[in-house]
Amino acid sequence: MLCIRGIVLPEREERVFRIDGGVLREGAPPGGLARRDTELVVDGGWLLPGLVDVHTHPGARSTDEPFDEELLREQLGEHRDAGVLAVRTPGTAARMPAWVDEDPELPRVTSAGRWLATPGRFFPGFGHDVTEDDLVRAAVEEATASSGWCKVIGDWAQDEPAVPLPLLTSVVEAVHAVGGKVAVHCQTTEGSRNAVLAGADSLEHGMHLDPALLDRMAAQGTAFVPTLSVFGARAGEMRAREPGVRRDLWLAGWDVMPGTVRAAHEAGVTVLAGTDSFPCGTVAGEMSWLVRAGMSATAALGAASWTARAWLGLPGLVDGAPADVVAYAADPTREPAVLEHPSRIVLRGRVVR
Repeated sequence: MLCIRGIVLPEREERVFRIDGGVLREGAPPGGLARRDTELVVDGGWLLPGLVDVHTHPGARSTDEPFDEELLREQLGEHRDAGVLAVRTPGTAARMPAWVDEDPELPRVTSAGRWLATPGRFFPGFGHDVTEDDLVRAAVEEATASSGWCKVIGDWAQDEPAVPLPLLTSVVEAVHAVGGKVAVHCQTTEGSRNAVLAGADSLEHGMHLDPALLDRMAAQGTAFVPTLSVFGARAGEMRAREPGVRRDLWLAGWDVMPGTVRAAHEAGVTVLAGTDSFPCGTVAGEMSWLVRAGMSATAALGAASWTARAWLGLPGLVDGAPADVVAYAADPTREPAVLEHPSRIVLRGRVVR
């Protein structure tokens, strides 16, 4: 029998778990840890219930590439090897193949199906291109065909109109009526506003999000996934460009994003970690950006672990939970660099590293 002992975060309590059929059971087995049939695969250190990336798009590296199942497997493996044991894919170029849920070597995947893009609001042909008249039907179809989520491209160019509020509201109402949830890509003031007022379940990016909307987001449970790391990586390039409407609007949004993230967290909005970039398995970098924005190290770590798991409906390190555990030699809230070097990864009750 495999057993685990260490200090559990966020509670900071030492606990012992045994693994029974891929499930965690709290406490040592009868007869204690010295039993001959017991293997203590983690003895000491700091335990997390698996990292989470709630905004990642495995399966294609660029809009010029078709969806590739072998690449999907490879990139999900990159997540797993970094200790990311659950991901949400808010939009891919194709629906997740059935084998993803059946492969014990891969992280748990919550899929939102294909991106839903109305004319002029996405890379042509990369997602599911639909007319505005067809958007509600397509959103319900994707939500019911995936893990219950759908993803709508709510806006695109900084100086062009977003999906109209009445239409986006109809999408959210229809998807909620079938028990689904809606993620909305938004980078403009209008797009972010419409997503909040429509009652979306998550705002993806929210670059020009009006802080006046944060209390409403908190009250209605709209999560904020700012993907700071992907914007931060691009900021230098954008500043080097010649001034222009789109460049200037982009920079104006980026310059206030860290403050908006901090204000969102302080307002009680669920802020979550998502990378939206490659290589996969880099969610630790997103946590660093959340800390730079003003979140505490513990809150930022939760945004990519226990908080994100609870938001996805996955339990933490408790009796009866799936045996998904990542162990570290030091406290990652005090030594963040340790997140790059998990000492042990247990997925679905099996030691994978």
